[in-house]
Amino acid sequence: MSRRLADVARKVGVSEATVSRVLNGKPGVSASTRDAVLTALDVLGYERPTKLRGERARLVGLVMPELQNPIFPALAEAIGGGLAQNGYTPVLCIQTAGGISEADYVELLLHQQVSGVIFAGGAYAQADVNHDHYARLVELKLPTVLVNAPIDDLGFATVSCDDAASVEQAFGHLVQLGHERIGILLGPSDHMPSRRKHEAALRMAERHGLELGDDRVVHSLYSLESGQTAATKLLAAGVTGIVCASDPMALGAIRAVRRAGLRVPDDVSVIGYDDSALMNCTEPPLTTVRQPIESMGKMIIELLMRQMSSERTIGDEVFFAPELVVRASTSPVRR
Repeated sequence: MSRRLADVARKVGVSEATVSRVLNGKPGVSASTRDAVLTALDVLGYERPTKLRGERARLVGLVMPELQNPIFPALAEAIGGGLAQNGYTPVLCIQTAGGISEADYVELLLHQQVSGVIFAGGAYAQADVNHDHYARLVELKLPTVLVNAPIDDLGFATVSCDDAASVEQAFGHLVQLGHERIGILLGPSDHMPSRRKHEAALRMAERHGLELGDDRVVHSLYSLESGQTAATKLLAAGVTGIVCASDPMALGAIRAVRRAGLRVPDDVSVIGYDDSALMNCTEPPLTTVRQPIESMGKMIIELLMRQMSSERTIGDEVFFAPELVVRASTSPVRR
């Protein structure tokens, strides 16, 4: 008990006596100090006293699939800053291969009495996986926000960058440069953002009278290595331009082009998606479609806070417009 008092007191910057008064429900402590003590208790992994367990902690779960893709740390930074401004502390949960599952993280967060959960990439975007753990959040009416396209009928507030618009911009850019043999490198086939991108690419191909057969649409994981392997298949199909569903995939595509003895953009143009950190420093600098992370982060926080104040579920999807950023990895097609 004495160690717990000392740890929490040190974390908050108050006396052990103040911490003791909070834990025992004694008067003489301001509301802000009381909240800070309870939050510190949760962050440090100590159980709350039984009489305080019914109260929500000022913690918000932030569940992400990985941190290797630079877009996720950028999103975590934007969301974390917004939560801090509103007096909440993010609890970062990273999914790793063979590690804790998303469903297990949900149970862990519920045990910590979090005030809400934000999912940035996860099972909600995949049609062919189990979604039962989301029903727990609905049942508890826990404020929840999803980032980017979910499957139908989950009923959570969602903030998305417009996948269709991103492909229209990227595909249209290659068409303007004279490319006719365009390939699309997407995420897994059951991934909802990739499905939206695929549908948009088919519409663009039809609009411009171009072929987009199965040999010019390849699915892979969102990594440089997987992107390289998938792009090799597109090169075998004779494409001169590749639209990718992420920047790491685009970097993998550039590596595949070079391994094939070709050059970017002289022989093959490559476009990424996200405009994550350092994409202007690659060789060549990457043409990509930028997600407005800062604006999306503010909306994520707004939707979460709105649910916390009204205690109602908001199931709408808010779309943000992407922006094509043209750099040196695209050029007119060689005749």
